[in-house]
Amino acid sequence: MELPKPEKEAAVQEIREKLAKSQGVVLTNYRGLNVSTLTELRRKLGEADVELKVVKNTLTRIASKEVGLGDLERYLEGPTAIAFALGDPVAPAKIISEFTREHKEMEIKGGALQGKVIGPDDVRSLAELPSREVMLGRVAATMAAPISGLARALAGTMRNLAYAIDAVRRQREGAGEGAPA
Repeated sequence: MELPKPEKEAAVQEIREKLAKSQGVVLTNYRGLNVSTLTELRRKLGEADVELKVVKNTLTRIASKEVGLGDLERYLEGPTAIAFALGDPVAPAKIISEFTREHKEMEIKGGALQGKVIGPDDVRSLAELPSREVMLGRVAATMAAPISGLARALAGTMRNLAYAIDAVRRQREGAGEGAPA
């Protein structure tokens, strides 16, 4: 039985809003997964502020075109679930890629990252990137390296100046001891 038109419009609007709001999206084929396995995936995704939604392909095609992601259409075949990243845009790619290693029946169809459609290989590559925190730490360390090098160089220069002043002082004291007063 087909849903009344207002319900379909509401579903399109919901998908459209989630696509527009999400920085990262991963489309999967969940065929072969049972309810408990999907519940486990939802729980893992939920911990990372990612929402998994089973969608109708025809309604998703309409919504994706409306938000400028019309290229997603090529990935909308067969059973489709979409993971919407509400926080870290890489989180769904990481979690789902890891999940597909344990559950071979699930496959990554494609996705979108910050408004650009990406293929399944790109989603897997994205999953291999270090976490945001690690990347920020690396950037901070890279930026701090020249500063700490400069600080060490200045400290060395100051230390050498102090040694030189101390040597001159000792030399004058040594010259002053034998001189008549």
